[in-house]
Amino acid sequence: MVYMLFSGTVSDQNIYKTVKIEKLEWMIENLNVSFFRNGDPIPEARMNEEWLKAGKEGKPASCYYENKIENGNKYGKLYNWYAVNDPRGLAPAGWHVSSDAEWRQVTDFLGGEDAAGTKMKSSYGWNKDGNGTNESGFKGLPGGCRDLNGKFGYIDNIGYWWSSTEKDTTFAWFRIIDKSPYYVYRTNYYKQNGLSVRCIRDY
Repeated sequence: MVYMLFSGTVSDQNIYKTVKIEKLEWMIENLNVSFFRNGDPIPEARMNEEWLKAGKEGKPASCYYENKIENGNKYGKLYNWYAVNDPRGLAPAGWHVSSDAEWRQVTDFLGGEDAAGTKMKSSYGWNKDGNGTNESGFKGLPGGCRDLNGKFGYIDNIGYWWSSTEKDTTFAWFRIIDKSPYYVYRTNYYKQNGLSVRCIRDY
């Protein structure tokens, strides 16, 4: 399935392909929007100082990996969790950021976290023989991350995806797929980090 989606403005139109895994219809590409659903721009933090300041103040921020648009074309944008949770809506209309429970639903369907990683990884793009089978159609790519201080790391080696679910006032839940071993790891970390985002069609 293919959708042309608008996130608040015509200038932020994107075409997303999707796949249905169990009962959930997932985008098979990471989110790559620059505007909230209501049309407000999502602040882009290119400098480390900007990224750090946004995180400390609990404000939304986004960026391309190493601020290179070519990385965005392949991996989408990285967002801190304050952007994920912003009431203006990070996901396009009719969609929502995947929750912790929805991530668990899909990994359970694929045989559990130990088995799901290989099935959710793309069959290309991973370093050191880390490619998966993409049996699920999820097409997970290793888009790397940005830490709370603004440092980029792990592109082509690890994929990180926020869930919309917070653990507490400091941490939120996310998923990691590493090049090896091939499982989907559930953990939580600082909301200031910049991770990829996947959306699910509302149901």
